[in-house]
Amino acid sequence: MADRLYLDHAATTPILKAARDAVFEGMERWANPSSPHGEGRKARAALEDARRRIAASLGWTGELVFTSGASEAIAIALGRAVADARLISTVEHDAVHRAAGEAFVVPVGGDGTVAPDALAGRLGALAARQPLVAIQSVNNETGVIQPLDRLLPVVRAAGGLLFADCSQSAGKVALPEADLIAISGHKLGGPPGIGALLVKDFGMLAPSGGQERGYRGGTENLPAVLGFAAALEASRNWVARAGELRAHMDAAIEAAGGMVVARGPDRLPTIASYRMPGMAASAQLIQFDLAGIAVSAGSACSSGTLRTSHVLAAMGWSDAAAGEVVRVSFGPDTGRADIYRFVENWRRMAKEARARAA
Repeated sequence: MADRLYLDHAATTPILKAARDAVFEGMERWANPSSPHGEGRKARAALEDARRRIAASLGWTGELVFTSGASEAIAIALGRAVADARLISTVEHDAVHRAAGEAFVVPVGGDGTVAPDALAGRLGALAARQPLVAIQSVNNETGVIQPLDRLLPVVRAAGGLLFADCSQSAGKVALPEADLIAISGHKLGGPPGIGALLVKDFGMLAPSGGQERGYRGGTENLPAVLGFAAALEASRNWVARAGELRAHMDAAIEAAGGMVVARGPDRLPTIASYRMPGMAASAQLIQFDLAGIAVSAGSACSSGTLRTSHVLAAMGWSDAAAGEVVRVSFGPDTGRADIYRFVENWRRMAKEARARAA
């Protein structure tokens, strides 16, 4: 397996050594952080130190509630934010759609972004005193960056709260200005099973009792929390280099007859989706895997199904075209040789697809 190439970092990325070491350290501190005895107090001190370190690494000055991952953070935000209506974009992660229930939706344009005018129109139709607006920072399938700096004034004008799912962007680019933010540990080199909900002010969130200052029940996962903090502190500034690699891959795919999804808007440099006309994504995944290359079709939560990507559908893609798209995502160690290897296999597969269609 040593010669395999992993290009599915948007699904999960390998745990950094510093994070693994921190998890083992946490396992030595086995006491419950909520216990009042000496062992418990030591565990609590380590937990609170990690909370401060994570906030400092992210430049966050508000509150931080540890969760089991971004999905739980999303559920807490959408379920307990002090708001009288909920509005989400059509391209949000499945976890947001599930947690939002019967929420109002705001469409995106063909480039995958929410336009300020479209958001203002939907908010005006709600007639809500304090709506909660959920718009992701970066789309997990296309890498499209939402213009939250231009959308926040629209939310504020409507008296609303902005919730941003930053699962893909936290630790890679600066956090957006928002009232609530969901982040995930395993997307940035931390262990799976840990995440956080960042809250600007606890007055925006209804408490539930239990741990985490009464906003999340359950014994805190100290080993994972320590790994999360270590991963953020060990992160390297590699996103700019990823941008150069992605630009090279985009150009090579287009030259070979492929299509870059969302070519126009700003995209996180670590994520790209490509259409290979004439070959189903499921067939591409098999061939890439046989060639020792791991990629995905859409998000990891839905790539095992045959349903059309709701993200591409919201952007106006037909079922047939969307069914020919695969996602490639980079990690800190992805290099130029990896890009060449992927492109070489993509070209071979595309040539075979054209030959079959002739």
